[in-house]
Amino acid sequence: MSQDIERHGVAARYSEAAVFNGMVYLAGMVPERGDTHIRGQTQDVLDQVQQRLQEAGSDKSRILRAQIYLTDIREIGIMNEVWDAWVVPGTAPPRATVQAALANPDWKIEIVVTAAQL
Repeated sequence: MSQDIERHGVAARYSEAAVFNGMVYLAGMVPERGDTHIRGQTQDVLDQVQQRLQEAGSDKSRILRAQIYLTDIREIGIMNEVWDAWVVPGTAPPRATVQAALANPDWKIEIVVTAAQL
């Protein structure tokens, strides 16, 4: 029996999220507010992750995996401070953090998550 794939925020090139078989797959979330510092950009992206998960019937305590891309790995400590304050205690997901060139030179961070629905 096949199930339908539910897509959220569909654009020509990608969807903000896809839901299939009780799983939520988010696209890479990048800063939108114009912050120039890693702290503000990280909070912006995490706020977006939380909002997209809620729209798809999940929340941050249900994240199964996170992939974090930083343009400067030396900023991991500041990013971790924001991340640690955001993650629900006892639910920190498996995570990878790597340095990468991002599509927009103003972006310092991009986060991709997979989560289970509620």
